[in-house]
Amino acid sequence: MNYVERHAPAAASAVPARSTAELIVGCLENEGVTHVFGIPGEENIHLVQALASSSIRYVLVRHEQAASFMAEVYGRLTGRAGVCSATLGPGAINLLLGVADATTNSTPVVAISAQVGMDRAYKESHQGVDLVSMFAPVTKWSELIATPDAVPEMIRKAFKLAQTERPGAVYLAVPEDVERAVAGAGAGEPLAVNVPRSDEPSASQLERAAQALRAARSPIVLAGHGAARAGAAPALRRFAERLNVPVATTFHGKGVFPDDHPLALGAVGFMRKDYVNFGFDRSDAVIAVGYELQEFDPARINPEADKTIIHVHRFPAEVDRHYEVTVGLQSDIPRTLDALADAVGRRFEPSVSAEQTRRLLDGELRRGVEDQRFPLAPARIVADTRAALRREDIVLVDTGALKMWMARLYPTYEPNTCLISNGLSTMAWTLPGAIGAKLACPHARVLVATGDGGFLMNSQELETALRERIPMVVLVWVDDQYGLITWKMDLELGESLDTSFGNPDFVAYAESFGARGYRIDSADELLPALRVALADDTVSVIACPVDYSANLQLTDALGELDESLS
Repeated sequence: MNYVERHAPAAASAVPARSTAELIVGCLENEGVTHVFGIPGEENIHLVQALASSSIRYVLVRHEQAASFMAEVYGRLTGRAGVCSATLGPGAINLLLGVADATTNSTPVVAISAQVGMDRAYKESHQGVDLVSMFAPVTKWSELIATPDAVPEMIRKAFKLAQTERPGAVYLAVPEDVERAVAGAGAGEPLAVNVPRSDEPSASQLERAAQALRAARSPIVLAGHGAARAGAAPALRRFAERLNVPVATTFHGKGVFPDDHPLALGAVGFMRKDYVNFGFDRSDAVIAVGYELQEFDPARINPEADKTIIHVHRFPAEVDRHYEVTVGLQSDIPRTLDALADAVGRRFEPSVSAEQTRRLLDGELRRGVEDQRFPLAPARIVADTRAALRREDIVLVDTGALKMWMARLYPTYEPNTCLISNGLSTMAWTLPGAIGAKLACPHARVLVATGDGGFLMNSQELETALRERIPMVVLVWVDDQYGLITWKMDLELGESLDTSFGNPDFVAYAESFGARGYRIDSADELLPALRVALADDTVSVIACPVDYSANLQLTDALGELDESLS
């Protein structure tokens, strides 16, 4: 991968005296950082002080885990590493979940925490744990800044690693005595920032891929989130239209191919065989564009491991018996798709009708619109959510039963407008993540779709959003249980065990923070409430009871599908 210089810091005739903390902040500014999410601690107060004197906005949060989710979503939407900060020990450990989520979701994040001083790191001491080793398995790089002189190189390396394909998280620990130490002339200035230059696809590999596709009878495209990161949506549409091949996306890739396109098959990844799976059953070749195996198991689309696989990404594929790559094209994704379409030079006759698949999904959605039951049918909540949001607005979908309904039925038209965590599939990332989303995309309206279980795990960040004046709407699907686990237990055990719990009055709870609260008491109340809340310039919480008896009805119906999709 080649690099070109984006900018270099201005030369200075003399290096002024400054602390390591000030040098770190100067390096963050040099990287273009605009926000740092975190909580101060006794051991990183000098870093917080330096941030206060900089151009960077420090967003004080209520839990470090939430800070890591804010940084993750900010990084996902901007392509620039989101930054989160914490003190040592428990503060740093609380960052761990969002850092792991970012790495498994291929999202750039730089996490910085304090650490015990070098003067006591070698022995047992208060709040001293090996943080570098703890973060190492879930990051691209985890290291200790042991001397002020290392700061410019280490910060530059952290951002380079975090933002380069495959993106992920990086962790840096700053000992408290190093943080407050004076950085001497040896530390130097922030280093020049270089960005990767797009690579041309290999001519020989293109010809091999073209030969494999020309020999195929009925290819299908599987688009993952890597296609969205690469800005490949327009090229993907051109490719599909020129070759006349249907396109399915992963949950994580929703929107990279518009769901109202004639060749759109919808999202694949539901727990049972869905309409879109028949497209893979009938195909003999899969063109995987920006797909990563953590998004979902390739055995679900290639159970016999007999399909031709063309892997189009910036990096080689993981090894898996059900994802044995015939030809790998590791280069710029949009350029590769255009060049491959030129090289193939033919159109195909798909063996599955994208129109039929869309008609089946649209039928479920239309029936949801007409469903007047209370508590509300899941399809009704999805339909009203779609009706309330514009094409470019952003919905963050938490992990739980609602994720299955939203991923299947929520029509998505633009990349990164329906955000789903499908690497680690973490609960409770959406409410804090919405703060990062709104800061990254201030002109988009932002809605959180979360279950009641996930909501209460990080609901304290309502106060952060209100204090920072970040408007958003939180739609809570209320069923008084961990609905997805109940669903799985009912399917596999025939009963559910230990999944039910009690809830507070969500309206009163929201209002206690100063947010607006809405309680849905009939099916016809949801859409008007959504529209009012989305138009309001504040934080709103809508408590909407959901009837998940539809879960088993759905899996039973899909289990009876035959090759006619009827």
